[in-house]
Amino acid sequence: MATIAQTTAVRDSSRTFLRVSIALQTLTIFFQAATAGLLLTSPQGEVLHSAGARVMYGATMLYVLAAVLAWKPGGDSPRPVLYSTGFLILASVQVVLGIAHKPSLHVPLGVLMFGLSVLDLGRVLSGRRQERTRTRES
Repeated sequence: MATIAQTTAVRDSSRTFLRVSIALQTLTIFFQAATAGLLLTSPQGEVLHSAGARVMYGATMLYVLAAVLAWKPGGDSPRPVLYSTGFLILASVQVVLGIAHKPSLHVPLGVLMFGLSVLDLGRVLSGRRQERTRTRES
């Protein structure tokens, strides 16, 4: 009986970590959009956008870690690992395009990443609602 309770606790904590990490990633990408606007109007915008890029990349790596922990010890689906790895690849391309000063590719990719991150956050949060509904029905 204790093993089932421990497994449930690991699964719940790994799912919470996954939700927090995707929310953090979405917020940091949104912050990047705001600082991109500042980049055009203020000399401090470049500093904020550069710092935000590092935080966003770290948040994306955290999302990969959370997805792996939710999958392996947590027993969830491996699908979030694929999503998070895709985000890490997109973030890497985004960094390269930003360093190369290619705004014609950098900006649309940022918009795409934000849209995909919001969709993924919605997927993760709707899964949480479905879990609560199933628990209440049981």
